[in-house]
Amino acid sequence: MEGQTEEKKKMKILCLHGFRTSGSFLQKQISKWDPSIFSHFHLDFPDGIFPAGGKSEIEGIFPPPYFEWFQFDKDFTEYTNLEECISYLCEYITNKGPFDGLLGFSQGATLSALLLGYQAQGKVLKEHPAMKVLVSISGSKFRDPKICEVAYKDKIKVKSVHFIGEKDWLKLPSEELATAFENPLIINHPQGHTVPRLNEKATEQIKSWILYCNNNSPTAEAYINNKHDQVVVENGETKKEEDHHQNNNEAAVDVDPVIINNIQVEISEEAT
Repeated sequence: MEGQTEEKKKMKILCLHGFRTSGSFLQKQISKWDPSIFSHFHLDFPDGIFPAGGKSEIEGIFPPPYFEWFQFDKDFTEYTNLEECISYLCEYITNKGPFDGLLGFSQGATLSALLLGYQAQGKVLKEHPAMKVLVSISGSKFRDPKICEVAYKDKIKVKSVHFIGEKDWLKLPSEELATAFENPLIINHPQGHTVPRLNEKATEQIKSWILYCNNNSPTAEAYINNKHDQVVVENGETKKEEDHHQNNNEAAVDVDPVIINNIQVEISEEAT
């Protein structure tokens, strides 16, 4: 009975892969993180609705098949099959859920944020419980004004963490996406368009943030009610940053041990 109770406490997370990859590849990408990070999660890794319509950047790195969620123009202002994709995912979430939140990389992160914004505005998933968690890795906003005026109309009140690479071609769009959320946790890393490899300190901080997110956690109340100095984890060393970003809209998450709004995490040179 106790084991069943623990199972019920786990949050169910839908994980959406990047453009022209696959659910299996996203599973491999995040496998570089300590498995203990996912001890509070049930993770679901579906494949995109459409077969890849062109060359995949992971050819020769990871075996096919490859998929994409929707198609877009070079300026990322016009989208093809997006509505079909949204309908598919809403049906998937309804049939396989309920889900507590979303995790996504690149196109998957962009799509995840859109779904959360649409749900908050009552456009989709009206009968599904409000999702409460987002893990965004190299995500961005949609640029179509018609989408933006709905999805990002108000701050999205979901507990979110955003991984942003210093050398990522989506660095600025990722920072912009984070501003669409209320009190986002920002984790900066020095690499490019990739899932960063976390060091021990960052791993512990993420695990604490997850406890804070899990409303079923008996210690969540204690995490929420504590404040601490901010720190930066840089090259494996921890540095305090008192009052850093004090006026920044991206507020620190109040948990124990320390959770901050800016963490510089140490990762390997491995691309993905």
